[in-house]
Amino acid sequence: MPRPRFSTLAAACATALAASLIGPAAGAQAATADHYSGTLSDGATWIADKPAQWNGTLLLFSHGFGPTTAADAPSTAARQALLDAGYALVGSSYDPNGSMWALDSAERDQFAALTAFRRQVGTPTRTISVGQSMGGLVNARLARDGAGRIDGSLGLCGLVAGGVDLDNYQLDAEYTLATFFDPADAEKLVNLDSQADASALAGRLTKAVESAQQTSTGRARIALAAAYLNLTDWAPGQQPPAPGDFAGQEEQQYAWLAQGLLGFIVPARWSVEQSAGGNTSWNKGVDYAGLLHKSSHAKQVRALYRDAGLDLRTDLNRLTRGADIAADPAAVAHLKRTSTAGQSLAVPLLDIHTTADQLVPVEQESAFAGRVRRAGDSALLRQAYVARQSHCNFTTAEVVAGLHAVEHRLDTGQWDDAATTAELQHSAEELGLGGAAFTDYRPARLTGTR
Repeated sequence: MPRPRFSTLAAACATALAASLIGPAAGAQAATADHYSGTLSDGATWIADKPAQWNGTLLLFSHGFGPTTAADAPSTAARQALLDAGYALVGSSYDPNGSMWALDSAERDQFAALTAFRRQVGTPTRTISVGQSMGGLVNARLARDGAGRIDGSLGLCGLVAGGVDLDNYQLDAEYTLATFFDPADAEKLVNLDSQADASALAGRLTKAVESAQQTSTGRARIALAAAYLNLTDWAPGQQPPAPGDFAGQEEQQYAWLAQGLLGFIVPARWSVEQSAGGNTSWNKGVDYAGLLHKSSHAKQVRALYRDAGLDLRTDLNRLTRGADIAADPAAVAHLKRTSTAGQSLAVPLLDIHTTADQLVPVEQESAFAGRVRRAGDSALLRQAYVARQSHCNFTTAEVVAGLHAVEHRLDTGQWDDAATTAELQHSAEELGLGGAAFTDYRPARLTGTR
């Protein structure tokens, strides 16, 4: 059976994200909820929904990367369940006049939406921020800066390592693919002129990967690029490969790439560069052997290189010698200022992540936890994991169980067992909202941080 073209996964990701961002169609909201909307000073819009039997808690929702459309819940199903449970919801579009990487305005607009809710709808007894995907990064910043405005925070599949790390490890993978399979594009990976050019680049890289998959040499080099991308080796519709099944691991990593992963992340780089005003990633001076050594996929890569009769050291030296992409210092400074988190926490935060997230690798949680630990705020952070493939692929029960764990922390002043795997699973199963797959898990180190 032929592999889907590169646009397949990109379209699927866009559809899924759009559904989660925009929420239900007009008229689909709960009959017992009052709907509100307005416009903020920068042109961003906000929406809110308050159920007739409001429990006093307001959820401030930060949506992910995509159209700057106001949203107040992570999915249609979650929105309905939360309203039925008595929660009020609010969220903004972020500034619609710039890039879809709207971190310049997102935090400001979320706090402004909260102020608008208080003025037009009512004063909550408690406010909990919730963020998904790129909105998980916004959410982590709100948890850092929101003392006195929010009380606690729930992150879902959050891009919590931030924009600088994201762009750098994605560059490492794209550079590896281009060097071995598409040399004509090796010098055209950054400073993209338009989203159309970025999409065309993604198409060329994907076609090159499809051709390379036909040989053992190509498969070994695909695994090398996947290691730099922190790419999960568990693809949709598959069982997780065995720890020693290195060929099976590569086959599932290839499935992600062939189904359009590059068609999502390469155009997204253009949006980040548009927001920051220049190239935000670099590999000049990077030691690609050292980078691989830190990857949890290093054993897989070495095994596939041996099987292919290919000299790994030669390839790593080639990557290191050719690494001469320099970033725009002003753009990097801008991205560090607007698009990083973890420097501290002001309120309790529970992050939930799927273990096989192809767009925001679960290893981001490891990088984030390290920053929070260095800031001395580990007592405020808990992280939980769901054994499932795909980005933001949570059941409504998992989302609501996470919210209840945050509420327990706010009610008691302690996490106790509320955020443990066993308690989250029990809490979710009792809800009857789609089951749950919480699991004990410890993410590996994020590869590609500078």
